Amino acid sequence: MRERLTSLAAILFATTAITSVANAQASYPCVNDAPNPYHQVPWAASPRALGPVNSVFVDVRDDVWVADRCGTPVDGPEGCAGSGLPTVRKFDPSGKTLWSFRPGELVSPHGIAVDQDGNVWVADFQANKAGNKGMQVIGFAPDGTVLRRIGKPGQPGPGNDAFNQPTGVAMANGYLAIIEGHGSKLNKSRVNLYTRTGDFVRSFASHGTGDGQLTEPHAIAVDSRDRIYVADRTGNRINVYEKDGKFLTSWKQFGRPSGVTVDKNDIIYVADSQSNNMNNPGCKMGIRVGSVKDGKVTAYIPPPPGVTNELPPPEGIAVDSKGTIYAAAVQMKTIIKYAK
Repeated sequence: MRERLTSLAAILFATTAITSVANAQASYPCVNDAPNPYHQVPWAASPRALGPVNSVFVDVRDDVWVADRCGTPVDGPEGCAGSGLPTVRKFDPSGKTLWSFRPGELVSPHGIAVDQDGNVWVADFQANKAGNKGMQVIGFAPDGTVLRRIGKPGQPGPGNDAFNQPTGVAMANGYLAIIEGHGSKLNKSRVNLYTRTGDFVRSFASHGTGDGQLTEPHAIAVDSRDRIYVADRTGNRINVYEKDGKFLTSWKQFGRPSGVTVDKNDIIYVADSQSNNMNNPGCKMGIRVGSVKDGKVTAYIPPPPGVTNELPPPEGIAVDSKGTIYAAAVQMKTIIKYAK
């Protein structure tokens, strides 16, 4: 009898958790007036300045991992891979480089994550002109050794063995959750689960504007219960899924999301670098903070000084154990740091 009651309690708890997510309805208006408890603090990459960057991640030691585009033209024949500069860099909280590796490996990095063993995973979303690099997710050991290459190098494709511009990677209880579909050139926009040895497990979502579909998956995050949050940028929404692919809800209150991360306390941070009166009326660019438990926005950080149409605000976003935010701005070629 006790076992039965325990099972019923577990089912009720799980149902309540799912319902609490589903009740955070997409009908919430975009929040532009929440309090801003953050202030900008100095941070500058040294000794080499950053190139265009939106790949940023903070590990369990509060070190900041960045994969930038090296300062070379993104549309050059080899992209970052032709620069001769190390692409993956680890910084201390002040911006001092602690470690860097793998020059010539990545063409145009777009998303980065570090797993519990310290391995670094990078989504390289563009191909070089020769078509033999990029369009992959690559895993590196902490010393920079290549552990795994997932996807066909330089070759987009519709199947499970090739990516259509992979943009982000996150850890989901031992699995790699990888999104693809930047620009949606193949009408292939979806979430993929792989083992860390590179074996395909499943995919879900499809290209479109319906419930659970994706038009431009641009960033991905996972919460403490392995629910998956996808920044569907041109859809002006965060889509929420169970790890098995079940669609839960869409949130539009966080704006037009370019970047998303969820911290250990299930606080969600979303970077909006594109909202305006044409593509997301009634919403402003900036960073929004809230809880995944109810989807409510509790803080709004306006764009930093110097933002223009040519120099939009940050896309990538990461947070450390103290709640300090690191926001990566592609065209501004910098990381902007915010502390409470």
